[in-house]
Amino acid sequence: MNIENSKAQMKKGILEYCILIIISRGEVYASNIIEELKKAELIVVEGTLYPLLTRLKNDGLLSYRWEESNSGPPRKYYTLTGMGTEFLAQLDIGWKSLLNSIEQIKKQ
Repeated sequence: MNIENSKAQMKKGILEYCILIIISRGEVYASNIIEELKKAELIVVEGTLYPLLTRLKNDGLLSYRWEESNSGPPRKYYTLTGMGTEFLAQLDIGWKSLLNSIEQIKKQ
């Protein structure tokens, strides 16, 4: 069994949650999301991020606005919708419960 593959699968499982946390702090551009994920050692490429952002937007969890840029094409800035904020709150509860479950298992 490849440990790196298992670690990568674990990271993929929490990527959506991490992206929603980043966006919850305020309006954000996709490259800023990638930068923050990289700082946290959750390496993600644009080819992974953009489809996920599109799905979250189509699910009603995100909205976006376009802003003109002096250094290239217009930029899309993302924010959470009300439904996105509620969804993130439920993910927070689920995450805490999962951590608690893991700690219980480790203690046995």
